[in-house]
Amino acid sequence: MSPSRPLPSLPETTHTTTPLPTLASPPPLPPPTATTNITIIYNHFGCDIQILIVLQWAKNIKNPKRNSNPSSHFSYHISSHISGKMGFRNKLLVCTTIVSETRDEMVKSMEKAKEEGADLVELCIDSMSPFHLSEVEHLLKQRTLPAIVSFRLNSQKNSYKGDSKNKCLQVLRLAIELDVEFVEIDFELAFDVIDELMQKRENSKIIVSSHVKSGFRCKEKLGNLLVCLQSTGADIIKVVTEVAYITDVAPVFHVLTHSHVPVIVRAVGDRGLISQLLGPKYGAFMVYGSLGDKSIPGLPPLLSIKNVYKLDNVDIDTKVFGVVSNPVGHSKGPLLHNPAFRYCNYNGIYVPLLVDNIKEFLRVFSCTDFAGFSIGLPHKESAVACCDEVDSLAKSIGAVNTIVRRPTDGKLIGYNTDCDACITAIEDALRERQVSNGDVANVSPIAGRLFVLVGAGGAGRALAFGAKSKGARVVIFNRNFERAESLARAVSGEALPIEQLDAYCPENGMILANCSAIGMEPDVHLTPVSKENLRSYDLVFDAVYTPRNTRLLQEAVEVGVTVVSGVEMFIRQALGQFRLFTNGLAPEDFMRKVVLEQF
Repeated sequence: MSPSRPLPSLPETTHTTTPLPTLASPPPLPPPTATTNITIIYNHFGCDIQILIVLQWAKNIKNPKRNSNPSSHFSYHISSHISGKMGFRNKLLVCTTIVSETRDEMVKSMEKAKEEGADLVELCIDSMSPFHLSEVEHLLKQRTLPAIVSFRLNSQKNSYKGDSKNKCLQVLRLAIELDVEFVEIDFELAFDVIDELMQKRENSKIIVSSHVKSGFRCKEKLGNLLVCLQSTGADIIKVVTEVAYITDVAPVFHVLTHSHVPVIVRAVGDRGLISQLLGPKYGAFMVYGSLGDKSIPGLPPLLSIKNVYKLDNVDIDTKVFGVVSNPVGHSKGPLLHNPAFRYCNYNGIYVPLLVDNIKEFLRVFSCTDFAGFSIGLPHKESAVACCDEVDSLAKSIGAVNTIVRRPTDGKLIGYNTDCDACITAIEDALRERQVSNGDVANVSPIAGRLFVLVGAGGAGRALAFGAKSKGARVVIFNRNFERAESLARAVSGEALPIEQLDAYCPENGMILANCSAIGMEPDVHLTPVSKENLRSYDLVFDAVYTPRNTRLLQEAVEVGVTVVSGVEMFIRQALGQFRLFTNGLAPEDFMRKVVLEQF
């Protein structure tokens, strides 16, 4: 393998000034001691391993070289130890995990990872089907990127249940012999082999990892585990933990700022995605991404790390914004807001936030660096009660789609940009139609029309109040009839059962507005009104924007009806949100260009 640029220095972990997502922070984790871990080990790993750790702990204490300073054996300047080997291109290292059954598949995946911008790969040797050690040797010699070699003892992919430990040791020793950049050891095996590997290594760095299924609800428990991992004398420590709620990620950010050695932390699952996207803000030197054709819950695609989020630019001062929704995978917000931030030279990042309980989310992530949120389904109405102050329009609607945290006092201010976005988009389309027909009026083209609204959620409420304010007669259809009735009373309108929607045709020239999820991916074959019955409408608006051209819009065009897509609404409400987020002007032409290119 040919030499490349020098490796960057690993960052010294002195990020204690980083704003934390939780309440007041305790002091940094103390250096390991002989007594603090006895109960901890018992709780997390069982009594048998506890005894082993205590014995080894005592042994390590007698070795002042290893324990006088938790990281005294570790050089933060990897480049001086791996000179002449493959180097990294960025200050932040981006890794992807390669899980394949054969050597050839691993090599192909490695090439793909390189194309998609990975700085290094984690080669999960335990995923290979029964192999000879010579195959692993061949693979490691063929690698085209720096690598982490790992062999999980308890991996679901592991084919060596009976002989797993011996196979693992053989692989780790081979990786050290071949001077692979990083060698990862399971915590339960670390004390058996780490001294041997450290004595034999030339430049390889040792990672000791722990995979925890239950997750950590508090930073103290996760911090205690990191102290245990640190006690092994590893160069780098790694924790992979499952999270049930997005708020479970908060302890991850805490330990990143307080660790004595470099830490890799991954929160597994869709709700753990921000552990990678926001990790660099809290001092992470390495994040994980997934290959484009292998989506992994909790990992952003490699291409999005490089092209959408550009995590190299994220630092301690970066303001965090995001879309709070459930589900959230369909949101195009990150594709729009992140380029717009960069265009305006604004130090911000906009991320997907899969939130189950918005009140708890806002309580846990309460620091001012979490500066603003787009609010999606199903939280638009419940978010009102979470705000300290609510804009008068949003208050009358009873729904917010934007929350901004005021930097001076941390108070949450709620707004609704949906209403103006929807109504102006519909008005502009109708006015354009009037101009083409030679019929121009000064009043709103919505005034006096029958406005047929599908959906009584947050977006539906915004549109109902907006239509009423323009003089429309509002009729509401919703699956939950009680919600439809409640909204109808609020706007002096009428509520009808959803079953009557398709045949509803009291007059011509009506406006149809779909603010439900009907027709949204993956149910793109659905439509709220049949093609034939669309002929009674002058205009059809669909708030759904994934897909951009829904079945409802396609069929409306086919029968000659004017249409307004959810994309237009999305652009307009996003412009309003961006102005609130940055307290400045939004680059409208640029943002429209991004949407047309990306959607």
